[in-house]
Amino acid sequence: MSTETIFLTYTDLAVAASLLLVNAILSLCFGLGLEKRLLIATVRMIAQFALIGLVLVWLFNNVSLLFTGLAASIMIIFAGRESVARQDRRFVGWWGLGIGVSSMALAGILVTIFALAQIRPDPWYHPQYAIPLLGLILGNAMNGVSLGLNNLTNGAAREKLAIETRLSLGQSRDEALRPIVREALRTAMLPIINSMAAAGIVFLPGMMTGQILAGVDPEEAVKYQLLIMFMVGGGTAFGSLCAILGGARLLSDSRHRLRLDRLKTFKST
Repeated sequence: MSTETIFLTYTDLAVAASLLLVNAILSLCFGLGLEKRLLIATVRMIAQFALIGLVLVWLFNNVSLLFTGLAASIMIIFAGRESVARQDRRFVGWWGLGIGVSSMALAGILVTIFALAQIRPDPWYHPQYAIPLLGLILGNAMNGVSLGLNNLTNGAAREKLAIETRLSLGQSRDEALRPIVREALRTAMLPIINSMAAAGIVFLPGMMTGQILAGVDPEEAVKYQLLIMFMVGGGTAFGSLCAILGGARLLSDSRHRLRLDRLKTFKST
């Protein structure tokens, strides 16, 4: 098996980026109104990747628990913010951000440390392993939390009369909100379950693909990808459970009243 690394040029990247130009043209032709968002997302992605490349080079050359922890904290805060930033109904004030950050911290820190215990790098907090693992776990958990919270808040607004009726009949807030909590958890977990079911046959996940392209033995790539899928599944479950149960608490108060006034509605974009 050849282990030669094939390096990409900036010209190669520019040619690949032309596919996004095709997407923008299609948006214009069909009047989708996505071309501006696509441009902003593309520029943002390029800037973020360029920045993280420089940061990782510096971190790898300056291995420190403090620096790794600082980078991880920044990633968790941004992931928490993104997980609650694009919902139709969001919690007002700091509640929304608090739910996002706390759920990302629970999922990211616990599962990343667990994964590092399996890989056993030296030192255990080496950024070469800790940062990519944390990023993979946060990225998937972020999607689960975002979908789950969006389903929870929309469900509470949609089922307002049914929930208030159950409360007036003497049910506790936990019992009254249980149907929408259950549905929100199911929605949060479906994407990762689908990915796990299709991985290896329908598609090769990103980490495995990257390792194979870099010349790693496929058997080793498979073992690493299985580890990642196990970690991602656990992280998504932990983060979604924390966010949805926390959100359900904020949708009610100690007097067992539904508190939709704690939500602010945003137009879908």
